[in-house]
Amino acid sequence: MHPKSEFTLRPMRAADLPAVLDIQAQCYGAALVETAEALASRLDLSPSTCWISGLPDGTLAAYLFTHAWPETSLPPWNGALARDWRDSESLTWFVHDMAVAPIGRGAGLAVQLYEAAREVAWNAGLRSSRLVAVQDADGFWRKLGYAPVARHSLGAKLATYGEGAVLMECGL
Repeated sequence: MHPKSEFTLRPMRAADLPAVLDIQAQCYGAALVETAEALASRLDLSPSTCWISGLPDGTLAAYLFTHAWPETSLPPWNGALARDWRDSESLTWFVHDMAVAPIGRGAGLAVQLYEAAREVAWNAGLRSSRLVAVQDADGFWRKLGYAPVARHSLGAKLATYGEGAVLMECGL
């Protein structure tokens, strides 16, 4: 395990995607692995709110994809995204995917990535957040202030995120 101080955070770049895909493969079952195209589209949509953490030698240890999204819908899981909403629509900060590789676990990287991207989202004027918790991660998200959305009409789209997916939200 590496000391917390060895890890650095920075906004993600397209050149980081191969290492991000490696971390994704380490952290998710095959049913939840997204394509490079889908993840690249999220980075293209909001490069300032997609972050990575790594070691001084360039080894990536964790990543986070987030972006603005209309609050009345869900982005497609494993689909390419584009900014196709009206300016009048209310937007939320959508936390799409975060994963920490074994080399980064226990160093607080998930919270550090989240806080860095959250600050950018806040400064961009976003005041609410939504996410879909998978792989029983809802407990982690509850610690950051998220709660399950009790009533919504997104059941069919939510089901594409996998069995046990939980739609959650919080204020920023």
